[in-house]
Amino acid sequence: MMKNRKKILALLLALAMVLSLAACGGKKNDNPVIGGADGPTDIQVSDSDLAYVKDKGTLIVGITEFEPMDYQNTAGEWIGFDADMAKAFAESLGVKVEFQVIEWDSKVMELEGKTLDVVWNGMTLTDDVKAAMECSNPYFNNAQVVIVPKAKAGQYQTVESLEGLQFAAENGSAGQAEIEKLGNACTATQDQATALLEVQSGTADAAVIDYLMAAAMTGEGTSYADLTYTVSLNDEQYGVGFRKGSDLAAALNEFFKASYADGSMKQIADTYKIGDKLVEQK
Repeated sequence: MMKNRKKILALLLALAMVLSLAACGGKKNDNPVIGGADGPTDIQVSDSDLAYVKDKGTLIVGITEFEPMDYQNTAGEWIGFDADMAKAFAESLGVKVEFQVIEWDSKVMELEGKTLDVVWNGMTLTDDVKAAMECSNPYFNNAQVVIVPKAKAGQYQTVESLEGLQFAAENGSAGQAEIEKLGNACTATQDQATALLEVQSGTADAAVIDYLMAAAMTGEGTSYADLTYTVSLNDEQYGVGFRKGSDLAAALNEFFKASYADGSMKQIADTYKIGDKLVEQK
């Protein structure tokens, strides 16, 4: 009798273990979700950035204050060529757009950490940028130009005349790279607008910024009427940056082609008086 009771007890324990394992196991989820301390979300993990952005419903765009590409109007709304195109691209994907001001030097890290989906801010397509990001086709021609007080512009018309000047430039920018080539001292600033302030206040002799910004923000009728641009240090092109391997770059290229073909891209560029620098999208 005792032996039978032991056998029955053993069978019951075995059955309990089987049921416990079944409850804790189950079919493997082939589409795991992103989770955290508060439990999983309903955003599916995917190799496709396009699917990821559509699933979460928001395109997060990394920018800096950079007229005429990304800047705020009096109502606090982000406008400019890049901001307007980002809004239109997000709408074409069926998602909302969210603009996030970033430290320019940390843009790649923020992309990889998925605090951003795209860097869309008049970004120069350097070899380093193209190695670190999945980039769109070029869409604007640009140059890095030297900003000086208008009263001193006549003294600084050649590269040779720039020797010994104390410069300011946005940290991690193409302008800073050009100053390094010159061998001049440079104060690194948070953005290009701050580099202009350094020259206006006299704490820097000159700055190097994008031509498109210089044309929009210096000279008569601007906030920097006493500044002007002189020497052009290079020729370059703008592109939009995504995470390396992202399929959003190809999607944007197709959007650029369609927008160029229907004239909407040129119309936005003309709104900000930079249509002559637009690159044809084929």
